[in-house]
Amino acid sequence: MDETPRKIIVESVNRTTLSKQVVESIIQLLISGQMKPGDKLPTEMELMEILNVSRPVLREALSSLESLGVINRKTREGTFFNNKISSHPFSIMLSLAHDNLQAMVEARMALELGLITIAAEKISDEDLKRLKQTIEIIENSKDQNYGEADIEFHRIIALSANNQIVEGMVDSLIVTLVKINSEIKVREPERTIEHHMAIYKALEKRDPFEAFHQMYLHLDYVRHKVLKNLHGKKD
Repeated sequence: MDETPRKIIVESVNRTTLSKQVVESIIQLLISGQMKPGDKLPTEMELMEILNVSRPVLREALSSLESLGVINRKTREGTFFNNKISSHPFSIMLSLAHDNLQAMVEARMALELGLITIAAEKISDEDLKRLKQTIEIIENSKDQNYGEADIEFHRIIALSANNQIVEGMVDSLIVTLVKINSEIKVREPERTIEHHMAIYKALEKRDPFEAFHQMYLHLDYVRHKVLKNLHGKKD
């Protein structure tokens, strides 16, 4: 890899929504072609000077990019753009909209509704068994702390579509699920179980139309619940 120092050109950021602007500025290095997947980013000190931000702001932005799979931070070696980021454009778009909850919810709906119709045709008996187990975990949850089982339900469906082109989006989809899940303050396990069971039964019948319908009902319910909470915070 070429280690020759080069001049990095980005716009400095102002003091509003600093972390978001830092994320956008770093992503712009890829979009503009100044850097490529696998390239090493400038050091933290260099980025702080280039972007005119403090270390905490920079590290918050880098943490967001790392969680989305855009960068890898290696101890003693530095920070690198992910080698596979060019095949994961969904990760880049999510990183640019990481604080736009409505956009993330809608992106999740668009992706999952497409994946489930394919999953209905391809899902294996073993995956159906694993789906049923996640529903049972939610049913047996005593403290409503069933977020991991909820996410695993959706992960199984997404991966069972077994499509290499969209497979790179699944990790990013899980990021949106974790973010959306964190915004749900009041759990309704009975409703979750009802929705998941309806989706499961449609998949068990290998019925893509019914699977799409039941997933839409579930995601639309989640969308209204999450965005209602969001608007409530702003009021």
